[in-house]
Amino acid sequence: MSKSTDFMRDGWLMFETDPAIKAWAGAAHQAGRAALQDPANAPWHQCEGTWFIGVDALPNDADGQLPGGPPLMGASVDFVRRTYGALPPLHRAQISSVFPGYPRARPGEGAAALRYRIKRDAAHVDGVKMIGDTRRRSVDEPHAWVLGVPLTHASADAAPLVVWEGSHVIMQRAFETVLRPRPVAEWRSTDITEAYQAARKEVFETCKRVCVHAQPGQSYVMHRLTLHGVAPWGEGATAPQEGRMIAYFRPEVRDDRAWLAAN
Repeated sequence: MSKSTDFMRDGWLMFETDPAIKAWAGAAHQAGRAALQDPANAPWHQCEGTWFIGVDALPNDADGQLPGGPPLMGASVDFVRRTYGALPPLHRAQISSVFPGYPRARPGEGAAALRYRIKRDAAHVDGVKMIGDTRRRSVDEPHAWVLGVPLTHASADAAPLVVWEGSHVIMQRAFETVLRPRPVAEWRSTDITEAYQAARKEVFETCKRVCVHAQPGQSYVMHRLTLHGVAPWGEGATAPQEGRMIAYFRPEVRDDRAWLAAN
């Protein structure tokens, strides 16, 4: 079975240790450690200091390369190109670091939200966001794909990424039902709350929950509609002082219609 077939079946794909990715991760690790200490990034320290969200925290250029570092390349990047075409200009990568004690509540989160964070790994589809304080949801940032690159060695129970295999198919079907009848220009302002919640419930009931444990040199590509989250920090889990650190690229689609495409 081909990697493309595995990817379209499961909604994510792991790539084993790659020298090019390992070299890039080494440079990103150093930059990530600096980002953790940068006062400008203080607002990204959330969940009572147990999660550094780190949006746009990595100082890479539009090709993903860090100052003085190696280019962003390797098998996972090649797979993205084969599947989705040439890389678009890349945003500054997210640096997601998790620490002992995660999860705790973010400011403004009530008991129900914290329970969901604990029991359901805060499962979500990237780019589907709440509209203000209404808890209604719409497509705010339709991504093309997600590339994750681990930057630190951590134990398997150190708040790993969690994916629900095959969930992208269910989420895509639900979003299509609501969005396809509407002009593309209205997609980002359309309330998809009920469809999103119903599809998420179906995913929890029917899809396999998988914890993704990867180390520097490994990487993974995730389908943009895959339901995923972060597991709680396990008792006795280990990671360096800078936490379980992962860099993420998730560029937006050039055309919103591509967001609902099959691949």
